[in-house]
Amino acid sequence: MLNVSHVTKNYGKVKACDDVSFHLEPGTITVLLGPNGAGKSTIMKAIIGFLRYEGEITVAGLDNKSVEAKRILGYIPEMPSLYPNLTVSEHLEFLARAYRLRDYRERAQGLLERFELTDKKKKFGDELSKGMQQKLNICLGLLPRPKMLLLDEPMIGLDPHAIKELKKTIEEMRAAGCTLLVSTHIIDSVDMLWDRTIIMQSGQVKADVTREELEGSGRTLEELFFAVTEGVERHDMTHEEPGQEEKA
Repeated sequence: MLNVSHVTKNYGKVKACDDVSFHLEPGTITVLLGPNGAGKSTIMKAIIGFLRYEGEITVAGLDNKSVEAKRILGYIPEMPSLYPNLTVSEHLEFLARAYRLRDYRERAQGLLERFELTDKKKKFGDELSKGMQQKLNICLGLLPRPKMLLLDEPMIGLDPHAIKELKKTIEEMRAAGCTLLVSTHIIDSVDMLWDRTIIMQSGQVKADVTREELEGSGRTLEELFFAVTEGVERHDMTHEEPGQEEKA
């Protein structure tokens, strides 16, 4: 569904992403883990088409910056970017018109109810708390029913109810065949959700493992994360070639 091949992104002399490659199968949840500054948000923005980069990214075999790919992709950014002069309802209507969605109102109402925003429909974007802005941000990302959804630190600022509903939504989308990539640095927030995990550090992919591979190794996700990010040698589950050594 998603193929990222040898992607490099430089900001001046800094390599935010350094020869990043990975592949996501359809209908799976992949968790992109890494400490702050690992390059997670950069690769997410490259996938969605916000950045120039070296390398190749395809979505369902389509160039990720093509109109056809953008119809497939959805994106929930880390920082909500709302219009201060649009109400909650108007944000949803604006997005629906941009995507030329038909019969969207029932779905929009259902999302507002699910994330407890029904009584905020007439509130303007700049009148919402940060948590409510993030919940509206999620509703906007979910409204078009994307076949692939990128979520960048989606649980930051959410209350427990919203976190529970978002996790349920993610699982429902996977069951419906959607492919999801969830970026976070908070391991506990996604420990029960993933099929594959990719761990980044210093702009590079340091581990790429399935849940079955990790369970077979006897390690927890947390143990793998700290082993990788603290420079401990990785198990063979990270798909290194024989004789290849772990980078510090």
